[in-house]
Amino acid sequence: MPRPPQPQPPASSEFPDHFSGHASDYARYRPDYPPALFDYLAELSPRRRLAWDCATGSGQAAVPLASRFERVIATDASARQVDEAAPHPRVLYAVATAESAPLPDGSVDLVTVAQALHWFDRDRFWVEARRVLVPQGVVAFWNYDLFHSTAEIDHVVREFYFDVVGPYWPAERALVERGYRELEFPFEDIEIEIGVDPPPFSMEKHWTLPELSGYIRTWSATRRYLAARGQDPLSRIEKPLAEAWGDPASPRTIHWELDLRVGRHRSATTIGP
Repeated sequence: MPRPPQPQPPASSEFPDHFSGHASDYARYRPDYPPALFDYLAELSPRRRLAWDCATGSGQAAVPLASRFERVIATDASARQVDEAAPHPRVLYAVATAESAPLPDGSVDLVTVAQALHWFDRDRFWVEARRVLVPQGVVAFWNYDLFHSTAEIDHVVREFYFDVVGPYWPAERALVERGYRELEFPFEDIEIEIGVDPPPFSMEKHWTLPELSGYIRTWSATRRYLAARGQDPLSRIEKPLAEAWGDPASPRTIHWELDLRVGRHRSATTIGP
């Protein structure tokens, strides 16, 4: 399904754009979310007519949502990211900020934000999410921090994360490191509704060393280091990482834990069938 021409965000709309310059690498190397996560969110949704995937990036969440919802509107403030997004016949991509969705009031059953909430003007985004959600609609956001592999690989990567590119992480990254749990959340937590926490979800990839390096080069801190110093920071750990890895063509298991928070938009009004 060809994408229609995409409107640009208004000139006055600013957003922290850390990924447009390497949108193709972002699409290639960012990990996929587990199918069970989208099954869980679809079960909680009051209907499965329309989902809004906000800050969609390359469509990592939008495409799996499309197999569970009739339609998905996937927005991102970066036109370059949208250009690289994976096409799907039930996904409509559009360039828009998180705080200004091209959606009617009370039209969306599920709002998702994957690994992006820390970039938003959250006060404005919460208002926008409440505006577009149907009564009893669901909002879900999740994030992931550092991955895990072998102890030797983890040691090298942690030194890179904190000591090499550590000063180049945007301030918002601290919210990811703390798992988003401290953030305000003007919705009724699902864990209160159903009496238990959401189930744990995780991601797993089997990557070669070049694939892992490609992923690390999509980090905002890696890109900011390169821009500031004109040098690829991975050169600082190339030798110890290769020693920890072994055969660079041999896949290793890479694992991330997801931090998920889900809430419901309560209203005195009920929705139809």
